[in-house]
Amino acid sequence: MPNRLADETSPYLLQHAENPVDWYPWGSEAFQESQKQDKPIFLSIGYAACHWCHVMAHESFEDDNTAALMNEYFINVKVDREERPDVDTIYMDAVVAMTGQGGWPMSVFLTPEGKPFYGGTYFPPQRRFNLPSFGEVLEHIHTEWQSNREKLVSLGENLTDRISIKPDLPESADELKLEILDRAAENLFRSFDWEHGGWGGAPKFPQSSAIEHLLRRHNRYQDKLALEMATLTLERMARGGIYDQVGGGFHRYSVDAVWLTPHFEKMLYDNALLARVYLHAWQETSNPFFWHVVEGILDFLMREMRHSSGGFYASLDADSEGEEGKFYVWTPTEIRNAIQDPALAEMALDIFGVTEKGNFEGVNILNLPEKLETLVERTGLLEQLSKINQELLEARSDRVRPATDDKVLTSWNGLTLVALAEAARVSGRAEILSAAQQLADFLLTRLYVDGKLMRSWREGKAQHSAYLEDHAALGEGMLALYQVDFNNRWFRASVECAEEILAHFSDPLGGFFDTRDDHEQLISRPKSIQDTPIPSGNSLAVSLLLKLAALNGDEHYAEAANIALRNVVTTAERIPSSFAAWLNALDFALGPQLQLALVGDPADDKFQMLMKVSDHLFLPGMVRAGGQERYEGGPTLLSNREPLDGNPTAFLCQGFTCKLPTTDPEQLKQLISESGTPRG
Repeated sequence: MPNRLADETSPYLLQHAENPVDWYPWGSEAFQESQKQDKPIFLSIGYAACHWCHVMAHESFEDDNTAALMNEYFINVKVDREERPDVDTIYMDAVVAMTGQGGWPMSVFLTPEGKPFYGGTYFPPQRRFNLPSFGEVLEHIHTEWQSNREKLVSLGENLTDRISIKPDLPESADELKLEILDRAAENLFRSFDWEHGGWGGAPKFPQSSAIEHLLRRHNRYQDKLALEMATLTLERMARGGIYDQVGGGFHRYSVDAVWLTPHFEKMLYDNALLARVYLHAWQETSNPFFWHVVEGILDFLMREMRHSSGGFYASLDADSEGEEGKFYVWTPTEIRNAIQDPALAEMALDIFGVTEKGNFEGVNILNLPEKLETLVERTGLLEQLSKINQELLEARSDRVRPATDDKVLTSWNGLTLVALAEAARVSGRAEILSAAQQLADFLLTRLYVDGKLMRSWREGKAQHSAYLEDHAALGEGMLALYQVDFNNRWFRASVECAEEILAHFSDPLGGFFDTRDDHEQLISRPKSIQDTPIPSGNSLAVSLLLKLAALNGDEHYAEAANIALRNVVTTAERIPSSFAAWLNALDFALGPQLQLALVGDPADDKFQMLMKVSDHLFLPGMVRAGGQERYEGGPTLLSNREPLDGNPTAFLCQGFTCKLPTTDPEQLKQLISESGTPRG
């Protein structure tokens, strides 16, 4: 018999709708029942693509005996962390404070007021991994609640006070200086893995923002060491098993330090961020392998992650047929059967390092063992790879697919919009631009309810008030698309996101809260500043405000962004891998910021030629506006610009002080070169 989760739209919650556990969704009803029945709350937080969430569900939440204990002793609440990042952030802080580490599934015990007093992550059905069994935990908490409640309540009070304190940051920087970026780069250099790329050991995550920062450093100083770190990491990731060699797209992380064995779930945000950083690497190096990866990511997103109306799904599960990774691994026989040309099949076995012994539990995770230089030197290899992949992809389509979490999340789609817009700008491919425009329209029409932005959409229903990261990522996406097609609708939407952030998310001490000022009352108001795999809402907001200030000259945007930066940059320079998106915003803030106004009809061939000058260059310090005139609500950068002799005209500016206008693409290219690269 279905429980209360059957009425939810989240695929993760629906996965638990048939559990014998009497689950409640997060909400007032659960807390009222906790008070009424005098039971503590068991809060379980996870997400649909989480492998260990599935394991704990199968072992415990589907077990009648365990469910009976849960129902007798607790009010049980299930939360999709992707729909409710505010709840996830608060209770993850609590679990980390209690145990020193966190992760999902997250298991937290709360007082009826929502205050946490005990928590952890995965608990096994029997004692193992130096962990008590879940049943033992349930029995122990119940006994303590009955006999020692005052102690638990006091623990909850103290822990709530602890996690409600603002982040403990060093003194704010008096001044934003280039030396901050230099010291951050030194710390990135010191902790870099020069053998395999990336930072740290196993497990190893793609750190898109840190790689982006290295590319920006090379762009600013022509720093060869920074470029080597970036390209080594990008090459090793794309050659490894963390990249789906057949279908494109990246898995969430590598369980080893060499990028071979992935945790097989695929997340939208990872692929949006990685598509963009590989695109920038291609712009900076002209290496065709990096563009090959960009195409692979975008093809994957368009083929497997896109709703028919234009939005993009959240994730693909790690498991299929009850096994992690089964969908993605191969035997030599399977490859020979999939590829019709025997010679091409043998080439595939050679290129991907496939053996009878295998490299993962007797089967093969496809990877590219050869060094990139050797691969690129092979005549026509990328074309042959494409043909091999096409046949393997067709054969793989007959397998049982991992489940798709088909909800559409605003912030992750905002990041995807940035990637699509920039890829369309660089490549000139009409189908990528069309996908970006459809996505933008989807977000503006489906994710707003009565003029208010929502967090999540699925099956025609938008719900949950948007968070800081949603407004900021959406604003960034809209602004990126505006700078491709110069449709003022996107620019106005970006400005509206910025105004909403300043009006409803601002912290008087600087920076921004994760939730609106009229959000549901929780035990604390979270303020996330650390860049995890996804940039924090704060660093995204700062980036958006700085770019809009460069286009509109709005000092209040720049002031709010700079205050937030000064509060964080001292920490960012010490721990750059965890605050790299902040460093990228600082890089933009320090300038020089280039402002390009293109005046004329965007459909005019001469206008397009001027556009293409900046389309193909990696110019992280540039913003641009375009059109025949400044429409109401359009960028101030277009004000009082008159075309020369009626021809499309470019005005290259810094701080709204412009060089002589030009109608000549070659002259514009020279002006950009003199003004923007190298920078610093």
